[in-house]
Amino acid sequence: MNIGLDIGGTKCAISAGECTDGTIRILSREEFPTAGLSWRQVLDEFAGRAEKLADPRLSAPGARLSALSSIGVSCGGPLDSRRGVVMSPPNLPGWDDVPVADFFKERFGVPVAVQNDANACALAEYLYGSGRGAMNLVFMTFGTGLGAGIVIDGKLYSGANDNAGEIGHIRLAPTGPLGYNKEGSAEGFCSGAGIARLARMRKGLDLTAKDIFARVRAGDPDCTEVFRESAEKLAAILAFTIDVLNPEVIALGGVFMRNADLFMPIVDPILDREALPSARRVCRIVPAELGERIGDYAALAVANVEACGGGESAA
Repeated sequence: MNIGLDIGGTKCAISAGECTDGTIRILSREEFPTAGLSWRQVLDEFAGRAEKLADPRLSAPGARLSALSSIGVSCGGPLDSRRGVVMSPPNLPGWDDVPVADFFKERFGVPVAVQNDANACALAEYLYGSGRGAMNLVFMTFGTGLGAGIVIDGKLYSGANDNAGEIGHIRLAPTGPLGYNKEGSAEGFCSGAGIARLARMRKGLDLTAKDIFARVRAGDPDCTEVFRESAEKLAAILAFTIDVLNPEVIALGGVFMRNADLFMPIVDPILDREALPSARRVCRIVPAELGERIGDYAALAVANVEACGGGESAA
């Protein structure tokens, strides 16, 4: 049995799963709110719940959990995946150089791996979702922010210090909505929070991204104009990714995943025009196959790779 821990600014989730024949089966899942808890309280809460899952006398009837083999942690960055240390993520105030991996290693005596959420989701999509059968995949979060996890030749690529894939920081225009502390950044145009800022900037609308897309589907011209600008900027960052990394699959979560039918008619023609034709032909642009539960699968994927002794190998 593997245990996956998904640490978020609003809530945390713990999942127990087993990997058989290249698939992960989630056996149990629980969540609890993060608000008001210190990092020590969050880790203690995780540990208490994990101990119950790891003890067959305490687990849910019929769960048939096997012995605990590894723990995987998915958390927003910045973090140091090699040391398993979380380093002051903006959505987790007070989490300054927290030794997450060592905490759980000492408590459970099993291998523990920590990855940022985009990398963890890339592993999950590569192993169990849209990337099965491919060797090169990019996963883009497109949620509150915009980040990417990259798998190259079957291995997760993190860069020199875990900053690979921070595509949200790329500037797409001299001015524009603020994202990643930079006006006109990819995150400013292509994230849930960014789209809401774009609507305020362009049309004076105080709406959430969810509200904007509901109005797009209803035919609202102002929201449709805002959405089109976001989609065109997304196409630009996708073309950049195709040209630089030559992946077989680019999977997107969050806002794109829920509205792929609206995005693709705008994105496809731009990619056909802007991306290298030979690279474009071999690349599929798809919503994350693991859907809304990708966070659970992501943490378990990190655990499973660690259990198999793969380090950062996704193969």
